[in-house]
Amino acid sequence: MHNYHYAETLAETPSDARKIEREAIQRSIDLLKEACEKGPNSREAIDALYYLDRLWSILLDDLANSENRLPKELRASLISIGIWVLREIENIRNERSKNFEGLIEISNSICLGLEGAVR
Repeated sequence: MHNYHYAETLAETPSDARKIEREAIQRSIDLLKEACEKGPNSREAIDALYYLDRLWSILLDDLANSENRLPKELRASLISIGIWVLREIENIRNERSKNFEGLIEISNSICLGLEGAVR
């Protein structure tokens, strides 16, 4: 996963930041689909969950930053989604869930929203 600081990315242009975010989320979708096919105890699942956990940790840090330029309501909604994603990752890791489909669906929705923001 690309390790970048959003403040640096946003210094370029907001549309560039949205494009990078969309690409990172699309990568998580691809990994989650592989994990779904191979099963929750597969190497693919471990990789997908690790990637998604890191991605949402970065996103949540940025969303919680007072310098984030998104509207407060949108930030709050995304933080709620991020918390759900992190909980679901832990549920899968602890074998309380096999809900890759839910993670894929949420990620697809966010990716589509970001796609509209890039245009």
